Amino acid sequence: MAFGGLDSGNHPQPMAEINTTPLVDVMLVLLVIFIITAPLLTHAIRLDLPVAQAPVAAQEPETVTLSIDARGALFWNDEPVAGIDALGERLQQAATRRPQPDLHLRADRDTRYQRIAEVMARAQQAGIAKLGFVTDPRDRERDTDR
Repeated sequence: MAFGGLDSGNHPQPMAEINTTPLVDVMLVLLVIFIITAPLLTHAIRLDLPVAQAPVAAQEPETVTLSIDARGALFWNDEPVAGIDALGERLQQAATRRPQPDLHLRADRDTRYQRIAEVMARAQQAGIAKLGFVTDPRDRERDTDR
């Protein structure tokens, strides 16, 4: 394949013109493809789809927030709980509900771990299946200030 001009003198120079033939070939092929496929895109196909009844969506389980303050006092959805035994009764009632509520445990940063472990043990004994821990990301900022 020669890259020179028509004159084959002693100083062959590269051809400075762009060969547009391959570009025109590709464009013509694309034009033919679009001409053939365009009528197919406007043609509608009638479909008789089956009718289906979707089942009723499952209920979202309620969320119970169990909070423990720095002194170890318990709060069930921001209502004070008399003690660990009263908490056990509430957990038993919650475990029998269907769908079972999600239990979110929030503890003050100064709460003793022993109290948190007691609450977790009561929840397990009651049969609570889902227990989540709620944290406050702003506590990290306070930790760096100390």
